[in-house]
Amino acid sequence: MDQMLKEAVALVTGAAGAIGKGIAADFCREGAKVFITDLDPKAVDAAVAEIKAGGGQCAGLAADVTDERGVQAVVEAAKKAFGGRIDVLVNVAGIVGQGKVEDLTADEWDRIFAVNCKGTFFFIKHVVPAMKAHKRGKIINFSSKSGKTGSALMCHYSAAKGAIIGLTQALAFELAGDGITVNCLCPGIVENTGVWSHVSSGYIKNLKMPRDEVVKKFTSKVPLARLASIADIVAVTRFLASEGADYMTGQAINVTGGREMH
Repeated sequence: MDQMLKEAVALVTGAAGAIGKGIAADFCREGAKVFITDLDPKAVDAAVAEIKAGGGQCAGLAADVTDERGVQAVVEAAKKAFGGRIDVLVNVAGIVGQGKVEDLTADEWDRIFAVNCKGTFFFIKHVVPAMKAHKRGKIINFSSKSGKTGSALMCHYSAAKGAIIGLTQALAFELAGDGITVNCLCPGIVENTGVWSHVSSGYIKNLKMPRDEVVKKFTSKVPLARLASIADIVAVTRFLASEGADYMTGQAINVTGGREMH
């Protein structure tokens, strides 16, 4: 068990989804106290109950990550729940979209950036003072393989995830003197998630291919010949939150089975 995680208070966004909930549950197993948030109150309550049933110390509050007041309320509730500290922030919350560039609307573009970028910014903005007060902290953002090499039919998503990498690097410089590290993950396609379900359905429609052919098309591009599992993503997130990653900051780490190598 990692000593830092054993003593940590972590805030995980997008934690009613498969990846976010997996990270929150894993942190609890490592001994952390975890506060979670997501958009749907019932889903948040269900995730909290599930994690607590497994023995974890967990609480939560629903919020829209694009609403700064809602984000502030979550951060204050997290501090109140677990002794005024937030040691680890994991920004999982995000949405994906798909469509030809000429068909995208301004609202679709703005919504992708609002959830993926503005939401991440709001949580960092309001968590950083608590981290500075204790002269330590780990911020872990979620970008994507598409943030490094753009994906066809996903230009708005690719642009937003690329912005997350730039944000991560800028804050790594800005916050280093306060003992705060900032890194991000760039996953490839992760099986058994809502994002993959949405993306694969879009490709089935846009590429006029059956689902098994879509899966084959994408796994054929991966040197390790499979999609990522939720456990793959959880393991790398745990490492970034641990003391083993204390000398890492500003990194955009690929978890793609070798498909992305830069």
